[in-house]
Amino acid sequence: MSSEKLLGEERRNLLLDKLMKADQPITGGELATFASVSRQVIVQDISLLKAKNHPIIATSQGYVYLENNQKKNQLIERIIACNHIPEQTKEELTIIVDHGVFVKDVIVEHPVYGDLTASIRVGNRNEVEEFMKKINQHNASYLSQLTEGLHLHTLQADTIEKLDRACADLSKAGFLVKEDF
Repeated sequence: MSSEKLLGEERRNLLLDKLMKADQPITGGELATFASVSRQVIVQDISLLKAKNHPIIATSQGYVYLENNQKKNQLIERIIACNHIPEQTKEELTIIVDHGVFVKDVIVEHPVYGDLTASIRVGNRNEVEEFMKKINQHNASYLSQLTEGLHLHTLQADTIEKLDRACADLSKAGFLVKEDF
């Protein structure tokens, strides 16, 4: 991109095009450099694009245009219930990704706001490390702390067997909530 600053709608259209063509998340900083604007302008542009119903989400790795990924990957999804202390988050995520399973999100049920969902989007050990690094850098709390450790994850894999093996290992580790009632 040139060093000439792009204005308004033209910039948002170029950002949208870049996100739609991307095979991986793009950071706000990369988009800011691309458009020769500040990171804050990118945050505002992304908000405006979301307001126009573009399926863009912010992940710990950067921005993702969802329809791209969903069309490319016809994956099997499974929602699982887990319970553990915050210090076991890395272990939980690593067990999952080591089976070739992608962790899409975390969901908790808040007494006031109802279901709260946060994008995690990790699929390998490196992405787990980056996610944990960001949690620590920002001294962020885990959503599961709102529910004494109880949370859901949406998992995605290309085979049911991968999901089954990940769930079996989560159960062995004591993280999977069992249906004992």
